[in-house]
Amino acid sequence: MQTQVILLCYRLKTYLSFIAIIFLVHMSCSSGMAQTGPTRKALLDVMLTSQQLSKVEVNEVTMAAGQRAPRHSHFCAVVGYVSSGRVLFQMEGEEKRIIEAGEAFYEPKDKAVLHFDNESSEQPLTFIAFYLKQADEESVKIIK
Repeated sequence: MQTQVILLCYRLKTYLSFIAIIFLVHMSCSSGMAQTGPTRKALLDVMLTSQQLSKVEVNEVTMAAGQRAPRHSHFCAVVGYVSSGRVLFQMEGEEKRIIEAGEAFYEPKDKAVLHFDNESSEQPLTFIAFYLKQADEESVKIIK
């Protein structure tokens, strides 16, 4: 009888150890400790007007502290990403808003950009602009 009790205790201990291991593995996977792939964060979702896209031009643009872009428009749609700094942004017919580092923006073709200004008087602004072009059209048109 004593042997049976010892054997039962041993099996119970093994069973509980197994359950504890499964629980720990489950907790580590569900808490993000064992990530299996990249994560994605939606930054921008816009519908482009019908246009033929034959070229994408990508530029990194840096603006000095306090620098303001002149009022302008683009001959093509522009999608951008602010990599550092803050932008005071305003499209014609829209309210002014701040775009923070890590956020994306969209400038439609032929629509006036009233403000694209470095919001900081102390730090430079850097953004990446993706010009969605039809062949070799110009990128920017200054509006006077």
